[in-house]
Amino acid sequence: MADAAPVTFRGGGFHPRPQRLVPVAVFVAVIGLWQFASWRGWLPALFLPSPWEIVTALGGMISDGSLGRHVGASLMRIALGWVLGTAAGLAIGLAMGIFSVARAAGLPVVSALFPIPKIALLPLFILWFGIGEPSKVATIGFGVFFPTVIAAYTACDSVPRNLIRMAQSFGLPPAAIVWKILVPGAMPGILAGFRITASIALILVVAAEMIGAQYGIGAFILSAGNLNQIDHLLAGVTLLSLLGLAVSAVLGAVERAVLRWR
Repeated sequence: MADAAPVTFRGGGFHPRPQRLVPVAVFVAVIGLWQFASWRGWLPALFLPSPWEIVTALGGMISDGSLGRHVGASLMRIALGWVLGTAAGLAIGLAMGIFSVARAAGLPVVSALFPIPKIALLPLFILWFGIGEPSKVATIGFGVFFPTVIAAYTACDSVPRNLIRMAQSFGLPPAAIVWKILVPGAMPGILAGFRITASIALILVVAAEMIGAQYGIGAFILSAGNLNQIDHLLAGVTLLSLLGLAVSAVLGAVERAVLRWR
């Protein structure tokens, strides 16, 4: 009897394989086509400057020192608002995920306030805290708070209940169940929420800086738009994109470190 042909293993589980060259190739192709279209005159510089003009504008910002001032001011506001909003959101979200009374009390409030565009509350925050830094930080923190609450308590719900029942059957105290089972099991959902809230913080800081800020990427973009400096405006947008990529890279490193057990 002839030997049977080996069966190909088909249990990969749709595991994503890293494709490091594909994103770089796509990025280079888009920039190259954009530069070529600008060079051929298909894209008027008045409406869409070429990538080289944007890089030149960024170089001018670096040479005159304005890049560091604007980026530093925005990063300070993002960091402070994100940390405050995330800390409060995690505390409330985990409480809602663990305690039924906290969920019953908090869910209606979160459902009612979450759909409100947070930038619409900036005039109210200016009235309360003044036009300086506290109103901008409060806008970012308030915008980060509600998605963090939702991510935290829904991540707690996603933890398999049989693990919790097993721990209870072995007599583990409630605090140990929370810190050894519930929080680690909810961490993937919480970290996914961090990616969303980081983007929200970046959006809100730009909007907040367009009202009463001297320095910041949003203030720079508004000033460039008012002066019709489209190359500087797109340089500011490029800064936002690079800042978003940097934040995503940092959060990716945190995910790999925290979720090493996966």
